[in-house]
Parts: sequence; structure tokens; C-alpha cells
Amino acid sequence: MVQIGLVVLLIIGYIVINRIMKSSVELLGHKNGTSEVRLRYVTKMMQLSLTALFIMLACIVMGVGYGQLAVFFSSVFAVVGVALFAQWSILSNITASLIIFFAFPYRVGDWIRVAEKDEEVLGQIIDISSFHVIIRRFSGDIVTYPNSLILQKPVVRFDNEAAARAMKESMGEGGKNVSPTVADKSLPKTL
Repeated sequence: MVQIGLVVLLIIGYIVINRIMKSSVELLGHKNGTSEVRLRYVTKMMQLSLTALFIMLACIVMGVGYGQLAVFFSSVFAVVGVALFAQWSILSNITASLIIFFAFPYRVGDWIRVAEKDEEVLGQIIDISSFHVIIRRFSGDIVTYPNSLILQKPVVRFDNEAAARAMKESMGEGGKNVSPTVADKSLPKTL
């Protein structure tokens, strides 16, 4: 009977913590201007982690031994680890995606330059997804930049005036290298 009461308390605790966590993530996301898609992704990842923790706690409360639990979770982690080792970049991009959500100083709409050895990427961030930061170059081309790489490279953020100057320089004579729709959307109205 005590076990059932503890499990009920765990379920109530799970619901309360889940709501607090969800509202905190949404508040932080809206404060930083994060897209709704990105908020849903981060919320789902955190809910998955919270659910796994509470399932483990419920198993312990219900009398499942630590040894049995350890064997089960080590087996699951071994299988998942082997699967993710084959796709290491996927794991690093997912981890980088969470870091970008909480600590990335750039947002959708910012003008940036990613310093590359071979070719610099200069343009506007149009989306930050689970695996990529998507950048529209001044020519209108779309560059998908892996999350794990953008955390490793120097990134310069421009204000609108600096971005407009950089865009004018990249356009060349008469703006031949930029489609009119991209140029119209990216230049501030005050220029």
C-alpha cells in the first residue's frame, strides 16, 4: 500500500515538474525570440529525459532491484551507444542544438559571417533547426551549416547597417549577384 502511495506521489511530482519545466523553457524561448518549432523540440527532449528519470524512480519505489535496473539500463545504453557511435555526428548535432538553444548569441534574422578557411559564409540566419543553422546568402543561395560546426567556428554578428554595407560590397556593380526579392527583404527601409 505504501508503494502505491509513493507511486501516486511520483506521478503528481512528475506532472508538477513537467509543467514547471515546460513553462520555464517557453518563457526563456520567448524572451530570446526562439521559434515555436525550436521550443517544441527542446521541450520534447527535456520531457523525454524527465520521463526516463521518473520511470526509473517508479521502478525503484515498486521494488525492482538496483541490480536488475542497472542491467536493463546498461543494456539499453549499450545498444543506443553502438547505434549512435555509427552516427556520431547526429549525436553531436543534437547536443549542439541544445547548447545553441540555451547559449547561442545569434537569433533568426541576425546577419552573420562564419569565418571558414576555404570560403566564408555571409548572410542572414533564416532558421535554426535540430541539426542545422540555415543561412541565406546575399545571392539568395541557402547554406545549411551543421550545429556542431557553427559552435567551433568564429562567427561575426552584424547590425543592420553593417550587414547592409557588407551586402552592398558583395552585390558588386548594380546588384547583379542578388535577386531583387532577397535584396529588398534584407536591406533596412532607411537606406
